[in-house]
Amino acid sequence: MTLAIVLAAGSPAAGLPTRAGATLADRLADQWRRAGATEVRHAADLAELAALADAATGPVIVSGADLVAHTAVLRHLATSPVGPTVALVLTDPPAPGRAVVREERGQVVAAAVDGQLVGGATGVFGGALRVGPDGLPALAAAARAGSPAGAALGPDPAGPAVDRLFAGLTALGTLTFAHRVRLLVAHRVADPAGLAGAEAALGAVDEDRAELRLSVKEKDDFFTTYFVSTWSPYVTKACARLRLTPTGVTAISVLFAVAAAVLFGVGGRPALVAGAVLLYLGFMLDCVDGQLARYTRHFSAWGGWLDTMADRAKEYVVYAGLGYGATAAGYRYGWALAIAAMTLQTVRHMTDTWYGVLHDEAARRPKTAGAGGGGIGDKLNAASTRVQADTGSLSYWLKRTVVFPIGERWALIALAVALFNPLVALVAVLTWGVLAFAYTGALRTLRARWMRVPVLDTVDATLHRDDGPLAARFPALRPVGPLTLAVIGVLGPAALLVAALLRAGGDGDPAGLRWAVPAALLVLLVAGLGAGAAHDGPLDWLVPAALRAGEYVFAVAVGVVAGVPAWAVFGYVFVLTLHHYDLTARLEKRQAAPPLHPWTLGWEGRSVLLAIAAIVGFAAVVMVTLSAYLFMVFVGSVVLAWVVLPARARRAAGVPARGGVRQPG
Repeated sequence: MTLAIVLAAGSPAAGLPTRAGATLADRLADQWRRAGATEVRHAADLAELAALADAATGPVIVSGADLVAHTAVLRHLATSPVGPTVALVLTDPPAPGRAVVREERGQVVAAAVDGQLVGGATGVFGGALRVGPDGLPALAAAARAGSPAGAALGPDPAGPAVDRLFAGLTALGTLTFAHRVRLLVAHRVADPAGLAGAEAALGAVDEDRAELRLSVKEKDDFFTTYFVSTWSPYVTKACARLRLTPTGVTAISVLFAVAAAVLFGVGGRPALVAGAVLLYLGFMLDCVDGQLARYTRHFSAWGGWLDTMADRAKEYVVYAGLGYGATAAGYRYGWALAIAAMTLQTVRHMTDTWYGVLHDEAARRPKTAGAGGGGIGDKLNAASTRVQADTGSLSYWLKRTVVFPIGERWALIALAVALFNPLVALVAVLTWGVLAFAYTGALRTLRARWMRVPVLDTVDATLHRDDGPLAARFPALRPVGPLTLAVIGVLGPAALLVAALLRAGGDGDPAGLRWAVPAALLVLLVAGLGAGAAHDGPLDWLVPAALRAGEYVFAVAVGVVAGVPAWAVFGYVFVLTLHHYDLTARLEKRQAAPPLHPWTLGWEGRSVLLAIAAIVGFAAVVMVTLSAYLFMVFVGSVVLAWVVLPARARRAAGVPARGGVRQPG
């Protein structure tokens, strides 16, 4: 249940008559109903609003009575998937009594009424915000502090009350995301002339056409922007008319990717060209599912999780098709290249995820004295900001393309396969991927050292390290630091893998290195000595990626030494990536840990099992069995987390079951 509250206090425009004859406050109330609010109330002052917030159990929308906007703007704010608390932010010029805001990375980090903000204002408060259930106590507290009887915000209650409320809520530290208005119209008015101008602006915009254009991401990658988004909105519109759900479109895109992988495995020029076309169409549908979610406003945590997992699974299935196709065509290292591409891309994604979390945390924290100071990190940050602001320039597109995003990866695969063969496609993906990883890794490391913001200590480090019961019993080697230990842990498996590959490429037998498996395992387990240490270093956000690299490389090395079929090694690492992407997807969507996570044994437990199996000569059987076991645990967690537990919660709350919706991809 969503409650919308129209707060007229301090807004003389509330009683102005609109073109339809109703007052502006009454029209806003009707718009909120059409935007999805299940109940709409008018509040005479902040004290009444505080009482309503105290009694509410679901999300609460608060709106001043001077807002003139398309209903779509209100619906977008009410259904925004970015966070539980979202505020409308406009580019209108500041006005007396109204709040100005400063935002970083889409988060409102400061707000003030008739005041100056450190770093300057980036916009003005749009007079409307949505507050999630967890934020209602803070909303009520801010309302009481901002009322004439309150003292926290000063004795002068002049100006719209909704602005004082928002400034107070921000001062309480509530994490608030900014909702910007594009293509549609939203203005705050103070007199009849302003109202007439705003209504004229509303009538000049085709609301549905604007919403369709808004379904396309504002800033996307070069290939997606110019070779997909130029025509995908037409497909989005058709899907909406056919009543397809975003999840249904995701399923179709998965089928296209699987079909492309099969054709890559079949080989032959016609099959390779057809597979490339299907891959392109599958990527187009991957964009359409998110566009359809934004166009129809169908969002949910389940949809966001599914979109993330489907994207990675599709890409790695394509790698499998390329690896099989290259091997079937007579190339010796087809599967090896596919495994390398999957490992590299997963480790890259781990760094991408945690660097994003780092940036968000840095935006929320006050800047410490001495941070920056004109150093290299400060200069890199300023240069990046300038490039990002210069949308459409050559430097802007180079920066977005050099990091090798998903659109460019799929385009490169499709072109390389159609023009050459699967082996060339894998080599191209690996080459560009390595260069992109080196580029982003170097720059991000410098900027992270400049920001000096620990982030892994703000979450459950044990969960995101993927530590098992063995690591929990290791002593903590605190003076060395968890990142150093994790990097050392990678070295043993890497040395074993290099030695095994050299033997396999020459006249030697990799099985002769079976004695080295325990040594490599011991080096890998050094990373476990950091499990109990504080992860508060400026670069400790790299620990999860380093642990993923160590486990994957060790599994591949065991596979080479023990003669495990390459397809089985690929399958095992693929299942591991599903497990680890599940963790990062839940982190990004602010979801709880997988219900069956303790049953996954941890990175060190799985590695010990593989080492024992290699020593006794049953590595292939154990790897296949462990793959099947981990996949069943993954499926069990999915069913429990998204079906069983929500159904139990609904029954306990007496809420009828409803169909799921999704977040945009």
